[in-house]
Amino acid sequence: VQLQASGGGLVQAGGSLRLSCAASGRTFSRYHMAWFRQAPGKERAFVAAIRPGGTSTYYADSVKGRFTISRDNAKNTVYLQMYSLKPEDTDVYYCAARRSDRGWSDIDRSSVFDYWGQGTKVTVSS
Repeated sequence: VQLQASGGGLVQAGGSLRLSCAASGRTFSRYHMAWFRQAPGKERAFVAAIRPGGTSTYYADSVKGRFTISRDNAKNTVYLQMYSLKPEDTDVYYCAARRSDRGWSDIDRSSVFDYWGQGTKVTVSS
């Protein structure tokens, strides 16, 4: 699976952005998908995850209520809709895929994911 993230940019605090991650291949619907983010010199941090069917999601406390993860299996794409952005949301955002037969446990750990996109930069100005 190859992942291509897009949609990052510069936005003022309080604004919104939608990130997209397009996946190659025919097996997208067999993968848990997630978003992580990373600042320079820091570890990659979990943001949100979604099961293959799209009905079950999980969020980091820092983004709960502001971010929404969704997916369109027909388009092989996962989205991260971000509202009420804060300067501390400034990071490079990465999408990731994990085979669903490997389970949902530890889904907030970057080490359990099989594939990664290249990252898209989000900058929130104050």
